[in-house]
Amino acid sequence: MLEKDQAFDLSGQVAVITGGGTGIGRATAFVFSDFGARAVVLASRKTENLEKVAAEVRERGGNPLVVQTDVRKPEDCQALIDKTIEEFGQIDILVNNAGGSHSYPLESWTVDNFENMIDLNLRSVFLLSQMAAKHMLERKRGTIINISSGASQLGLPYVAPYGAAKAGVNNLTVTFAGALTPHGIRVNCVAVGAIASEGFVKEMQRIGRDPDDVGGQAAALGRAGRPDEIAYPILFLASEASSYLSGETIYVGGGPKVPRML
Repeated sequence: MLEKDQAFDLSGQVAVITGGGTGIGRATAFVFSDFGARAVVLASRKTENLEKVAAEVRERGGNPLVVQTDVRKPEDCQALIDKTIEEFGQIDILVNNAGGSHSYPLESWTVDNFENMIDLNLRSVFLLSQMAAKHMLERKRGTIINISSGASQLGLPYVAPYGAAKAGVNNLTVTFAGALTPHGIRVNCVAVGAIASEGFVKEMQRIGRDPDDVGGQAAALGRAGRPDEIAYPILFLASEASSYLSGETIYVGGGPKVPRML
């Protein structure tokens, strides 16, 4: 049995976090650093966001590396993995957090919009997991955590391509776990409810909705979640605290809201 101070300890481990410049990615970088990660590699398209987070990580005593990455581009995904190996010689944790959506009526989604959602939310998870796994297999250890959404299990016409992509992420989680877990690599997923990250808040402002009102429609807690409320479940899946867990999708969405009978 692990000692209580070992269960969540990430000492010596190198974590790659996509979508690391805002929201859940930012919060995860903080938590990983606080729990001893040797380094956190922050990836996203907007370098200015990454640099801000990197400065905050340093203030907390962490060791960040910024790698500008558009996860929709296979060459960027490979460059992210290669740069991490070049700098640190290892990848212990991959958090496939990059993603997002817009809200449109079902009839307004175009082929280009649909393909962009698939590339951003699904294909990137496959590519980065495959690339990181090649390195992890050599070391016979590692953890991959995918970030999915409650939209993967609901019929939400205004985000239909996003929901379809996230449903694919749930399946990839089980598929990669089946292939990799026998070799010491665990793969799990956190499906999130409405989280008040920068992207979600901005999209709600665009369509004139209150984030907590939207989040509260499906959550028993009656509000949208905070990014740190996802970061700690990610820590659980990345750490030895979940050493016997693989191939699972955990829904973190504020609890089931029971319909009122009266």
